[in-house]
Amino acid sequence: MRRMSLALAFLVCSACAAESGDQPPDVQPEPAAPHVVFVTGDDEYSSELTMPIFATELETAYGMRTTVLFAYPDEYADDIRGLEALADADLAVFFLRNRVLPAEQVEHIRRYVESGKPVVSIRTSTHAFLYPEGHELEEWNEFGPRVVGAPYVWDYGHRTSTDVSIAEGAAAHPILTGVDPTFHVRSWLYKLIPDYPTADSEVLLVGFPPEPDVDEEAGEPASNAVAWTRNTESGGRVFTTTMGHPEDLRVESLQRLIINGIHWAVGEEVPRQWAGPLPIDVPYKEEDEAA
Repeated sequence: MRRMSLALAFLVCSACAAESGDQPPDVQPEPAAPHVVFVTGDDEYSSELTMPIFATELETAYGMRTTVLFAYPDEYADDIRGLEALADADLAVFFLRNRVLPAEQVEHIRRYVESGKPVVSIRTSTHAFLYPEGHELEEWNEFGPRVVGAPYVWDYGHRTSTDVSIAEGAAAHPILTGVDPTFHVRSWLYKLIPDYPTADSEVLLVGFPPEPDVDEEAGEPASNAVAWTRNTESGGRVFTTTMGHPEDLRVESLQRLIINGIHWAVGEEVPRQWAGPLPIDVPYKEEDEAA
């Protein structure tokens, strides 16, 4: 009888422990999946349509959590609601262009960047903000050089496209896992000025226009960085690419580059097994001389 009572007591105590949520001391809860917040608002490259496709892929194929924020009420508006989500983000992916957001919204971005958390920047985020001269937030026009590593200066024009190659010495970088050594994208090349990307950057990919200008002294075509890594002033990892036209994003090498860059930036191992391609069939909005 005594043996039976002890066994019954053990079962009762075990049930109580389970109900109370107690766990043996050597069992640790599973870490939460990384939370990736996409901040879109570019009014040209349909980021409000392309970035949700990447978000869905991150959730279904790679087990991450995502939030996608949009300009409201449309992609032309200077109002991006829900930026409070950045307080809980493990990574912010910016695809912005010439925004003039209100101070209370920019404050969420400032807190995020200054926290030292990582940033991924796509295409027009080199010129994410365009406040008028004298505006209290004019300093945010420097988001390109100060955060993502380069400003927008000028480009080769909509009638051109870009040949892309892995930069010398960069092939072993994990972000380039599965990326073709050379590929072609529709978007026109952004021309960078000397000293950019910043000296602390590691260039991963360079782009050449099909009819490149030639440095007369060197006798070689001019190339410009189209993907690089660096760190923010607060120490956060940064991955930047100046590619991002909707037709660019149909190219598997660029799809994989972005997925890899997100994993690298958030501190996750870059996936060795590619789950793509992503089904991107999104139109480009403008045919004027927008950048």
